[in-house]
Amino acid sequence: MNRREFVTLLGGAAAWPLAARAQQRERVRAIGILASQPLPPIQRFARKLRDYGYVEGQNLRLVSRFAEGRDERYRDMATELAAIPVDLIVTWGTPAALAAKQATTTIPIVMGAVGDPISVGIVSNLARPDGNITGFAAQNVDLDGKRLELLKDLLPHLSRVGTLANSANPVLKASLQKLRPAAETLRVAVEMLDIQGSGGLEAALLQLTQTHPDAVLVAPDLLLLTRRKEIAAALVKSKLPAVYPFREYTDVDGLMIHGANLGVLFERAAGYVDRILKGAKPADLPVQLATEFELIINLKTAAAIGLTVPPTLIARADEVIE
Repeated sequence: MNRREFVTLLGGAAAWPLAARAQQRERVRAIGILASQPLPPIQRFARKLRDYGYVEGQNLRLVSRFAEGRDERYRDMATELAAIPVDLIVTWGTPAALAAKQATTTIPIVMGAVGDPISVGIVSNLARPDGNITGFAAQNVDLDGKRLELLKDLLPHLSRVGTLANSANPVLKASLQKLRPAAETLRVAVEMLDIQGSGGLEAALLQLTQTHPDAVLVAPDLLLLTRRKEIAAALVKSKLPAVYPFREYTDVDGLMIHGANLGVLFERAAGYVDRILKGAKPADLPVQLATEFELIINLKTAAAIGLTVPPTLIARADEVIE
């Protein structure tokens, strides 16, 4: 081999990794997002992906499908994402996760937040999830009893609570099973008001204002969350104390929330997405349970409904809105 051939070969060899890196940079990963609305936790998920090197418009394409409170749309949306096809699907909520699982057995699915994945059959084992799906559970089902306790701490005279719920949510049955023992222990009568009944949410809210229970417990449900402004406004107008499951309710004048920090869960979901895109199998990544729970109290709303929040309860809050 002469010198010219050697230099040419060396130059070509040096160019190989550069070319390979260029091809890597040019590869665009498509991630489908299946949720009800583009709420802040999803925005935190997208920002966290940047920390792992995924930049939208460069090597990342986010394909979002939002049902806007219409759960019946999830099946078609999940099928559409699978047909594109995307490299991975991220879901929020039980109906979205179930729809994605039904739509594909090959595309990896990461649950950003789900209630109780075992009780509704999404997975049968948290440590070794089934097939192509894994993710994070908010444990909201287990917290309804705690939310009822918080209402009792807020209102020692508490005896009647109206529960605003969605019977179409697959986790409601498990949620009520957790709530009833707590209600019996606290000697509180709980009445469920179903937004799937005749008249929908409007009728349920009207019934609350007419029967006027001591307080209201709003169930963890994304359909309810999409109408949080309407719900919070109606309860404040009727001067009904209420506890909610998501921090987004206090952003629209909800009185008190207790629940998992969904933004943290979605940031952790971004880590799972990165690992799967780099070759990990969903079945090898355990479904993780939420470990951070928030208590947020809105004192502005308390004043508006003429309620004095006990100092001991304020002292326990992670955040107080003045």
